[in-house]
Amino acid sequence: MKIGIFDSGLGGLVITKALIQSLPEYDYLYLGDTAHLPYGEKTSGHILKYTLDSLRWLISQDCKLIIIACNTATSVALRYIQQKFIPEYAPDVKVLGVIIPTVEVALEHNHRSIGVIATEATIRSHIYRTELQKINPAVVVEEVSAPQLVPLIESNNFQYMDNIVEDYLSHFDNIDSLILGCTHYPLIKDYCRRVLPHVSIISQDELMGAKLSDYLRRHPEIDANLSQNRQRSFNVTRLMPQSSAIARRLIPQIDLRTVKLEDI
Repeated sequence: MKIGIFDSGLGGLVITKALIQSLPEYDYLYLGDTAHLPYGEKTSGHILKYTLDSLRWLISQDCKLIIIACNTATSVALRYIQQKFIPEYAPDVKVLGVIIPTVEVALEHNHRSIGVIATEATIRSHIYRTELQKINPAVVVEEVSAPQLVPLIESNNFQYMDNIVEDYLSHFDNIDSLILGCTHYPLIKDYCRRVLPHVSIISQDELMGAKLSDYLRRHPEIDANLSQNRQRSFNVTRLMPQSSAIARRLIPQIDLRTVKLEDI
């Protein structure tokens, strides 16, 4: 049984690469819903529908542990998925998100002011502020939406990224750390570190490997059901001209396959 990774596009390949590097023995199945990208500007209803369709496909492909790498989908859909969808549709499957692990790491620094940059939908949900202040009510959370970033990253267009990142980050005021609250954003973490050299940049590719390893250690009953044949499969719902270029930027020699989610 495989570990499934779902993202709204190709940004989740950053997380997948980190997981493979940390836990190379497992079998991984990636699905990027590029046909409906970007999720950040969609309504909550559409985000939930696209996420459920993607999960049904991953479950049909024998994924027993699924990681929703997309912050937007996690913020909008994860609670419903864990409390309603999975218990009724596939009770033997576990579905995890990326937001709580990120919050846990962010609070390890004991910083008083934390910035969050993410998609419009994630910022609109205020999920990072809610989860951060649930653990530490005293922390100040500043949130900035960055609608331009995902389309630019997915199109492999980094020509003016320095200026665009600098413009978004200029909206933060004296933060101690910055959460990159989108799976695509590890691709711009170096830009962020140049713009904010004295701020701790929290990038999900740098924490998810250790978090998954710890989760499997604490849940041996789940670990025992996962196959370990070092197999990898990378799938998208629409293969765009620039898809292969950005995918190879993340995982060299990757072979992207197009799937139709209705073929379940």
